[in-house]
Amino acid sequence: MATEEQSEGKVPGSDSGRSDAICSFIICHDSSLRGQPIIFNPDFFVEKLRHEKPEVFTELVVSNITRLIDLPGTELAQLMGEVDLKLPGGAGPASGFFRSLMSLKRKEKGVVFGSPLTEEGIAQIYQLIEYLHKNLRVEGLFRVPGNSVRQQILRDALNNGTDIDLESGEFHSNDVATLLKIFLGELPEPLLTHRHFHAHLKIADLMQFDGKGNKTNIPDKERQIEALQLLFLILPPPNRNLLKLLLDLLYQTAKKQDKNKMSAYNLALMFAPHVLWPKNVTANDLQENITKLNNGMAFMIKHSQKLFKAPAYIRECARLHYVGSRTHASKLAKSQKRNLVDSCCHQEETQQRTEEALRELFQHVHNMPESAKKKQLIRQFNKQSLTQTPGREPSTSRVQKRARSRSFSGLIKRKVLGNQVMSEKKNKYPTPESVATGELQRARKENMNLLFSGSPAVTMTPTKLKWSEGKKEGKKGFL
Repeated sequence: MATEEQSEGKVPGSDSGRSDAICSFIICHDSSLRGQPIIFNPDFFVEKLRHEKPEVFTELVVSNITRLIDLPGTELAQLMGEVDLKLPGGAGPASGFFRSLMSLKRKEKGVVFGSPLTEEGIAQIYQLIEYLHKNLRVEGLFRVPGNSVRQQILRDALNNGTDIDLESGEFHSNDVATLLKIFLGELPEPLLTHRHFHAHLKIADLMQFDGKGNKTNIPDKERQIEALQLLFLILPPPNRNLLKLLLDLLYQTAKKQDKNKMSAYNLALMFAPHVLWPKNVTANDLQENITKLNNGMAFMIKHSQKLFKAPAYIRECARLHYVGSRTHASKLAKSQKRNLVDSCCHQEETQQRTEEALRELFQHVHNMPESAKKKQLIRQFNKQSLTQTPGREPSTSRVQKRARSRSFSGLIKRKVLGNQVMSEKKNKYPTPESVATGELQRARKENMNLLFSGSPAVTMTPTKLKWSEGKKEGKKGFL
């Protein structure tokens, strides 16, 4: 059962006043929360984003890692797990038959030693870490080997999942420290994983620049800490949790070096092969990189209290992803509403300008001097209006051909003349009989003009059409 200290993110059994607690908290008094104090984790939104949207979280972190260190395409792909790691000396993670064989061997060894890292395994190993925190003054801790018989008894107990009373005096501190190293050495991959190997080499090369922009031999500690913070954020959760516990233990051990004679660098020599070095490689394979790896391990021990806090800009980005998304949605809704209002106003202004232009055009036609052109235009408007008469279907191809301009005529009639024109249209063409009468009158007028010119014309009556010759002054024009 988890203790109260575990629920608050502290190491069980550690002092409440210790400044190196795994998670730091602050008390937040927010008026929006009705003035009630709450416990707030500064990395709350970071963890929320990591669990709920891992792809977004990884992209955010990796983009900032590549800002700090130069990772060519292959090394970046290795960090993302897209390609297998190419290790020095041609060594590499086991594959195929050998991988299956190693998996079988791990199952035979038990649930803790030699198995992939799990939270259950960490819970068992934590018994060793908790005991060592109480015995940091032992000289040569992690360097002097323990008794192999007692170590085997302790190993079997951990594999069986039994609780161990390390305070009984049956086991020595060196037994426990050596068994912790054996556990790390038998993990399928280093604690910092194979994916991160090249990234840690690049972090070791981060140096300061002088005033002229030239690279110096002085390590840039701030950038190294920032890069490690980012890398630790994308570690698998079990690896990250155990790394916290381990680095905290080594940090406290180094603080007692006046008693145990184990400095941060001495501890780095003991643990770098299990934390950083790729599996199945030797010191000869690493060659010049071995110094970088050992120094990198020592650096992590010295600055361990800063490495498990997300950088401020990552916290802010994660916070804005959740808090800012609601604000952004509200702003977007307001913006869309404002654009809709602006669009409506623009349409109204455009409609008003169109109506004014049409009114001017129609007025210009009516102000034209009496001429055949004016009559032709008005006649065309009238004929186009006929095509819009309800119940009247186009009977000839001529009407169908003019159907394209009906909307133009109707728009003028409706928008410019308004009700007056529509009432005139009603008076002129209220029924099919009135339409026929209008056509008859127009035909008579045209026939009269043609009679005077001596040309034959088509005469129209309500019942029939006749051909007649205009021989006299118009009295004989109609039968």
